[in-house]
Amino acid sequence: MGGCCVSREGAGRPLRGKNHVGEGDYFPYAPQEEPWTTCKADGEVPPRFSASGVASEEACPGTTLCHVLTTAARLKGDKEALKTERGMPEWDGKGPPPPALPAAEWTTWTYAQTLEDSRLAAKGLISLGFQPFDSLNIWGFNAPEWIIGGYASNFAGGKMAGLYPTDTPDIAAYKVVHSGGSVVLLEDRGKLTKLVAGLAERGDAKRIKAIVAYGFEPAANEQVAIAGCGSVKLIGWKALLELGKAESDAEIDKRVLAVKPGHCAGLIYTSGTTGDPKAVMISHDNIVFESSCVIQLLVDSIGLAMDPDKQDRALSYLPLSHVAGMMVDIVCPAVVAASRPGCVTIFFARNYDLKAGTIKDRLCAARPTMFLGVPLVWEKIADKLRMVGAATKGAKKAIADSAKNAALTAARDAQHGGTGGKPFGHGAATAVLGKIKQQLGLDQCVFGFTGAAPIRVDTLEYFGSLGLQINEVYGMSECTGACTWSLHEMHLWGSCGFEMPGVEVKSFIVDSQDSNKKTEVENGPDLEAIEEKYQGELCFRGRNIMMGYLANPDLGPDHVKEIEKKTAEAIDADGWLHSGDKGMITISGMVKITGRYKEIIVGDGGENIAPVPIEDHIKKCCDGINEVMMVGDKRKYNVAVITLKAVGANGEVPGTDALDAGATRVNPEVKTISGAIVDPVWIDVITKAIQSANENGKVCPNNAFHIQKFTILPTNFSEERLELTPTKKLKRAVVQVSYREVIDKMYATEGKGYIPYNKE
Repeated sequence: MGGCCVSREGAGRPLRGKNHVGEGDYFPYAPQEEPWTTCKADGEVPPRFSASGVASEEACPGTTLCHVLTTAARLKGDKEALKTERGMPEWDGKGPPPPALPAAEWTTWTYAQTLEDSRLAAKGLISLGFQPFDSLNIWGFNAPEWIIGGYASNFAGGKMAGLYPTDTPDIAAYKVVHSGGSVVLLEDRGKLTKLVAGLAERGDAKRIKAIVAYGFEPAANEQVAIAGCGSVKLIGWKALLELGKAESDAEIDKRVLAVKPGHCAGLIYTSGTTGDPKAVMISHDNIVFESSCVIQLLVDSIGLAMDPDKQDRALSYLPLSHVAGMMVDIVCPAVVAASRPGCVTIFFARNYDLKAGTIKDRLCAARPTMFLGVPLVWEKIADKLRMVGAATKGAKKAIADSAKNAALTAARDAQHGGTGGKPFGHGAATAVLGKIKQQLGLDQCVFGFTGAAPIRVDTLEYFGSLGLQINEVYGMSECTGACTWSLHEMHLWGSCGFEMPGVEVKSFIVDSQDSNKKTEVENGPDLEAIEEKYQGELCFRGRNIMMGYLANPDLGPDHVKEIEKKTAEAIDADGWLHSGDKGMITISGMVKITGRYKEIIVGDGGENIAPVPIEDHIKKCCDGINEVMMVGDKRKYNVAVITLKAVGANGEVPGTDALDAGATRVNPEVKTISGAIVDPVWIDVITKAIQSANENGKVCPNNAFHIQKFTILPTNFSEERLELTPTKKLKRAVVQVSYREVIDKMYATEGKGYIPYNKE
């Protein structure tokens, strides 16, 4: 198939860099007058082919998602592509949710049906007035209609522009207007009500021609009044497909031929902490190249999809509006079906699984062979398993502990630099631990990975003790997901992996006034080398680098200038994407994130303090802590605000006052956060955890890094309170504003140690 990166040069070899690949394997970023980017909706950034290797035109020809899905349907038309539970009773939040359906009873779309519905939906969009380079805004939880709608926007000559399920009315309205959305595909009436309200508040919508519902059935001839657009059609998903059936193929075929690999396939909105979110423009070539390289790595490592008789499976539950969801759930399965003997089937979680803690039910039904979890998800799974382990007694506990010790020893020795040996009893341990993995629904998972936010090493160690290797990857929306990758045969706990084939990753000291002025830093001997001479800003180049941020002329010339400026700041004249992350690269090619420049605390004496290693150490020392956030920028010393694990705290909502998981074991007599705030046992345990961090020279090399005071907050951080991003990263600036009075009180109070929470 044209358009899939198939390595001809051993793409799966782990060690990369200038010593392990030829110069021809990278795109030659020669000086040019024009920038490497565009901010225009109809702009084009042609593929950045290298002369050789996986990024070359021979190995990975430029193509479009339309071509990829068409090829997948031609080669694997009868294979299962999408599976979801339909006809299930709603859950009102009370009592246990309905049990999972057996996989055989899930509603299924084959690859041929996915293509057919994508083309029908595209013709339906055209019938509604969707024009080339328009955006289809999609707002709702993951579903087959979300993915098919996304492909339909491409077949109609435009792009998908997803919204996060948790977006507020004002943010949703901004994205619809900014993206140039002409049709909105949404899940439920609640989101319709929010969008209409948000657009009414703005009053500047001009382009919306229709709204399509995939989670409910509108009334016949129903209309919706949109401020600035008048009365627009509201139709259901089936009606959209019926519109498509009434249209000929002539217009859609014309539009498909006009779509180029360098045109925008989708917008990924960043979840910034200040200002309006930026729209990352991902081209067809960006996402196909990225997906193809990931697939090749997994082919080399685990033989992904190389058996035509085997079904590989993944569970879709992370937002499809995020770049990871776009790559893993939407594009990778089609690329696999179009280029490999086997195929991948996507199963869909329920929209309340994370909130209800029932993701395990869907895992047990799908039995994924691959599973991507953000750190919060992996840590929630670990919490539940630790609770089970704590309740196990006697001989059963002894057997489980022995198995875990054997598995952990093997996992530690499986890292880069280890022997790969297995201790005595490892075979028996595998059998014991297999039962635990079966209960999780991960017994057939051959590749587990994590990204989108930092993960604690002790979490990786815990899953290693269960015989589950979690591979850390790293990147950002602007590089179409990942630029570094870890594999079973090449990983290090504490590292986010090695540079992907065809992608350059370097660490630079960058001039604070001009990002074009930069000096490459020296590679460190190992991950423990924390000297500043080994650290700089991580930057990337390659075919996966975004087209630019989208600017919409409808929002005025000042907006366009601002977006062009932000794009130029993100990608310099040499083509390097600046991540904003502080990190290092070892001589063996492993990348480590040591902080984020915006998060670095500059102490009163000018010290640059990376808070995450200190925070992670404290959380490792006290399993009842959910989050630790250090504060100390331009202050005389550091303080910390701490949250505790609580029932219902899932990242989206803050949860209840009731303690959960490891927090129930700190002092079994204390059942609530409000009780822990005044409990001497809790205060002592957290005090000792902070002391342990302060005394650890690796995370606190001198007194300026120490935490002098702390308080326990009465509630957890959440998306609902705008303190976490949709990928569950902490918005530190928002938290500091929300708890400014609490933080100021800590600094105003004499002494050290615990300062009781009191907002007054």
